[in-house]
Amino acid sequence: MTQQQTTDGRTPGTTPAADAATTSFVAHRNLLFTVAYEVLGSASDAEDVLQDTWLRWADVDVATVLDHRAYLVRMTTRRALTRLRTVRRRRESYAGPWLPEPLVTAPDVADDVVLADGVSMAVLLVLETLAPTERAVFVLREVFALEYGEIAEAVEKSPAAVRQIAHRARSHVAARRPRGTVSAAESREAFAAFRRAVTTGDLQGLLDVIAPDVVLLTDGGGVVQAALEPVVGARAVAAVLARIDAGDVETTEVNGQPALVLRRDGAVDTVLAVRVAGGRVAGLYAVRNPDKLGHAGRTADIRR
Repeated sequence: MTQQQTTDGRTPGTTPAADAATTSFVAHRNLLFTVAYEVLGSASDAEDVLQDTWLRWADVDVATVLDHRAYLVRMTTRRALTRLRTVRRRRESYAGPWLPEPLVTAPDVADDVVLADGVSMAVLLVLETLAPTERAVFVLREVFALEYGEIAEAVEKSPAAVRQIAHRARSHVAARRPRGTVSAAESREAFAAFRRAVTTGDLQGLLDVIAPDVVLLTDGGGVVQAALEPVVGARAVAAVLARIDAGDVETTEVNGQPALVLRRDGAVDTVLAVRVAGGRVAGLYAVRNPDKLGHAGRTADIRR
């Protein structure tokens, strides 16, 4: 049954201002989630930030807000920063490698090169090495192309300070991010060969498609079995991958890049994101921590 509405289209018991607040928040929700996720690297934390933002936004007199999008981005960024400073302390004592919470993304995300790069596992891991304010500034400037004045309001710094922070963060990320660009065709071809080798248990096929210096990071969070240190080198990584039970493997896109989803007894067991460079698989990110697999069963609508 649908809710009754008044003659002007409103739900009974609401005011025009409340309806306007709801409409505006819903219109910008995917953008706000993407901002929070980029700052935090965690979908569950991003959802909590959005809930808090909504509760505070509902108390705002929206008629006095000239730019709802900018205001909401500012609110979301501030709350994401507060959350990041809290979770950072927990991540310092994390069992084994910490990986971002994987997001299953629609194919069109890969078409937005800036967005796909910004949410990739590799870049999110680099962002983990930035201070919280540096990370927020980098995300708002490099991914969402906000003006320095807008960013300054969001992080509560002067525009001049934000320029300096942005320059420092940009240099930091450039020095640590994976180098080189890969065409979509090259990525698809390497991933297809990788998937065939994994699903058939073809050890030589794996050695042919993964780079000699490939790195595999596995995140079990101390809850399920996972390597506590990075697995480095083609033979070591191939030996791990050859043990995968290929009975229930799906192909998908995670954080804008090709990935495999491994299921056990119908439930998601592992999300394995793949990074291609130079025609070969150069990086693998295996998320096994059950607390991070809640979004693996549905597509996240991320937007800039």
